[in-house]
Amino acid sequence: MAENDVKSKEMSPSGLDWTDGLALRQQDGILLLARLCLGWIFVQSGIMKLLGMQAFSTRGWPAAWFFGPLGAAVELIGGVLLMLGLATRYSCLVMLLFMIVATLSNHRYWDYPPEAIQGQKSHFFKNLSIFGGFLVFYAIGAGRMSVDWMLRRGK
Repeated sequence: MAENDVKSKEMSPSGLDWTDGLALRQQDGILLLARLCLGWIFVQSGIMKLLGMQAFSTRGWPAAWFFGPLGAAVELIGGVLLMLGLATRYSCLVMLLFMIVATLSNHRYWDYPPEAIQGQKSHFFKNLSIFGGFLVFYAIGAGRMSVDWMLRRGK
């Protein structure tokens, strides 16, 4: 089985076999679309944060002037790398670390007043699901419609 081939020997119940076939035939396009969707969240967020650099000084936590722009750059570069499918596993590891830090420093819903808990809890679990997306790309790679694949084919 190829590295980026997620074909399973176990198929869906007989009434749903067509979904397995569709997913397997369209796997590379689906991975590309998923990379574009997941990466774009971070590209646009990184750009907006870098354009609004003055906001980092008002965060109230030590060294925000350093870690704010660093986080924004990680978001932007990590998002672009994921969208291109370039150094996918490495960028996913960096983004996983970023997600842990960002989630635990900014969305600690248990520390918020009751009126803010639900919003922060939503952000916390949204970040947890994004974390899951990065884990998937770390595990299976970017697929054939990626710079990683083109570089491997050129060797």
